[in-house]
Amino acid sequence: MYSKEVSQTREAFWTRFGQYMSPVLSAEGAKFNWINYKTGQKIISFKMRADKHKGRISIQISHKELSVQQVYFEQFQALNKILHAHLGEQWTWNFRETDVYGKLSCSIFKVSQPLNLYKKEDWPGLISFFKPRIIALDAFWSEARYGFEEFS
Repeated sequence: MYSKEVSQTREAFWTRFGQYMSPVLSAEGAKFNWINYKTGQKIISFKMRADKHKGRISIQISHKELSVQQVYFEQFQALNKILHAHLGEQWTWNFRETDVYGKLSCSIFKVSQPLNLYKKEDWPGLISFFKPRIIALDAFWSEARYGFEEFS
């Protein structure tokens, strides 16, 4: 695929996903932008990514100081039982990884393979992968975010 075609396909998928999720209310009963999830914490983000091999949903902890990342990561570890109760599955915990921009971050993630963003026949599989997990992360966050307020 050419880069313009790749960009258009990515945009079309995320637009479709956003339309699919638009009637779904947050855990607190509000309309919500699921694609650009705002946690209210600058260094904590919920990310959904897809490419020609897989879908990936993650909790990303990004801060220039590794000691700050560690404090946040340890707080997530302390809340692991609550997170697992909402997700209903184990995720991979990675204390150190390089993000797409080459910066060190911590992540807690789940990967679905094989799904190809550039094959429209795989879109239902990607949507089925992302939807329950982002909803579960929202439910977790509506309960757990207060445990992170002391750090901000």
